[in-house]
Amino acid sequence: MAALVGIDIGGKGDAGIFEGDNLQELYKSRKMIEAALLMPSESDSSILLLDRYLELSQEKKGWKEKHPELLQIRFNSHNNANLQRAKDSILNQATIEINKNNLVIDKLDAKLSIVKVDVKSEDEVFSKEFNESLVYQVNKFYIETKTKKSLENVSILQRKTDSVRAEMNSNISVAAFTIDATPNLNPTRQAQRLVPTQRSQVSAETNKAILAELVKNLEIAKLGLLRESPLIQKVDEPIYPLEKKAIGNIKGILLGSFISGFLIVFFLLIRKLFISIMSQT
Repeated sequence: MAALVGIDIGGKGDAGIFEGDNLQELYKSRKMIEAALLMPSESDSSILLLDRYLELSQEKKGWKEKHPELLQIRFNSHNNANLQRAKDSILNQATIEINKNNLVIDKLDAKLSIVKVDVKSEDEVFSKEFNESLVYQVNKFYIETKTKKSLENVSILQRKTDSVRAEMNSNISVAAFTIDATPNLNPTRQAQRLVPTQRSQVSAETNKAILAELVKNLEIAKLGLLRESPLIQKVDEPIYPLEKKAIGNIKGILLGSFISGFLIVFFLLIRKLFISIMSQT
């Protein structure tokens, strides 16, 4: 019965894109990062995370001077055709910069399936909210992809089951109506009642058998859906205040001294070389 209605019962979900390093690359994909950026900020639902990032990167300050028309763009709604291209360009550039400078995806251990997502920025609110938004989008995509085929199977079987049940009930009703319509039928005219009644009863019995198989396959499909639904658990999540990484005083002095010494030596070498060349001429 499952084959007749085009159902794949108990098929395994595709897990290829969620295996190994593919899952880490999914976190870095443009689709996931854009979806996370277009989510509203938890601390201020009137703006998107993208707006907070643009304030952080000071992009809008440059727009005021060079491209004031870009300030009219609303990333959470449709823009006119003239601004749509600029909107896509800004969103794409933000995705590239975040992927390159702010996002670090790694595994805690090569043998484990635990992925660590770090977001680094000067704004701890953006770091925390974007981190949570990105994890939410990836988990949502993961679950929808893993259960897509099973959900389609359940949906198709449910429609078929409802259709056959409605047809069976209709046949039963037709048989009952036929009997009610001929209460005092002449015994010599029994065909007027028996033929329609038997026809409806045969159809009802046939649909009953089909319905039994469809209900069984529907329950199997629902069990398959439960089996395919992955369990994702966040082991840890960011909390305020976030960790601040900065160069300590001693490291700063040593690093500054090293850079200064290197520049002085480089300047003296260039000066000596220049004097040598001038003396030869």
